[in-house]
Amino acid sequence: MKILVILPRFPYPLEKGDKLRAYHQIRTLSANNEVYLFALSHSRVEEEAVAELGKYCREICIARISKVMGALRVLRNFFSIRSLQIGYWDSRKARKMCREFENKVNPDVLYAQMVRTMKYAAHSQRPKVMDFQDSLSMNLGRRMMQYGGLRYFFYHYEFKMLRSAEFNACSIFDRMTVISEVDSEAIPRLKNTEIDIVRNGVDFDYYKPMQVEKRHEVVFCGNMQYNPNVDAARYLVTEIMPIVWRTHPNARVVIAGATPSPVVRQLASERVEVTGSVADIRPYYAHAKVFVAPMRIGSGLQNKLLEAMSMRVPCVTTPLANASLGANDGEQVLLGHDAGQTAAAIVRLLDDQGLSQSLVDKAYRFVVDNFSWASSGAELEKVLRQAIEKHTTHAEVELEDE
Repeated sequence: MKILVILPRFPYPLEKGDKLRAYHQIRTLSANNEVYLFALSHSRVEEEAVAELGKYCREICIARISKVMGALRVLRNFFSIRSLQIGYWDSRKARKMCREFENKVNPDVLYAQMVRTMKYAAHSQRPKVMDFQDSLSMNLGRRMMQYGGLRYFFYHYEFKMLRSAEFNACSIFDRMTVISEVDSEAIPRLKNTEIDIVRNGVDFDYYKPMQVEKRHEVVFCGNMQYNPNVDAARYLVTEIMPIVWRTHPNARVVIAGATPSPVVRQLASERVEVTGSVADIRPYYAHAKVFVAPMRIGSGLQNKLLEAMSMRVPCVTTPLANASLGANDGEQVLLGHDAGQTAAAIVRLLDDQGLSQSLVDKAYRFVVDNFSWASSGAELEKVLRQAIEKHTTHAEVELEDE
């Protein structure tokens, strides 16, 4: 197949979940198909990043979009009662570039990531697949409950607009994919409309166990400008760890990840290290006695948990994060429903080496059996072929009707 991949961000470096998913999907698809990439970007993409994707793409087209113009498009969409997020990413010039690139490539199928790119593929007459990745409306719905006043108003407005966009996408695209069953159930659609589950994977050659000294009791990582991660970091340091420190006063916490917000930076103290961007996240996993992902809001699958499990680090998380992961509490992961339970789980792992060892052994087997990029790529390739078949069948039926 000739596949045109349409992305809202250039998928390298891999500091965001959507980039990670897109990069590995392109990499696996390229083994048996011709992959062409169209990506939006706010800034100049480094040559090293283009070269990395060039290993897997026959041709790459990057459309620069302005943040200032994006803000103006947000205002336009607000007064037009349309999604602010889709408006931000919707550049008329970039859409024209995408159409021209599509006509040049003449792909068998288009694969667009997230509803942010919906307008870049919606008018194509070729077979097309939408990867919701996760339910952005569910993500925003959870986040808006934190706020009141004007901020709640805008979050609620965008929540409704994204639900409408997700519903419309189901009638525009030949097939849809999403990262988990939980996110699939959250996406509104007509009865009997199918959304295929295409999970994320782990690069087991990269995220593998390291024999190093355990320097930190607790580690949490992620993009520290992303609101669900900001909330989780604050929750960890201000509500969970004070309970842990009652019995383990010397327990050190490391919050590692790119672009920490002011809220996250203010969490730093003698017992809490906030690293900012790091060149390699693996040593932070490896030096941890416990990895904690105390997610209270957000959606989708937490890649950080897959990576920690792959590196054989015992994990504590919340039922919300585990809903997409599907691990068994007490076998592959420990769950905390509130700060007290999460703190108790951390203390159990710090004190019980036997429990930690049992947990990491079962967790490692769990991710190996269920989260392979190779199997994920094979599932995606099947969905893309099904989209071509469905599109062709519909076209033949329309011709017969005429």
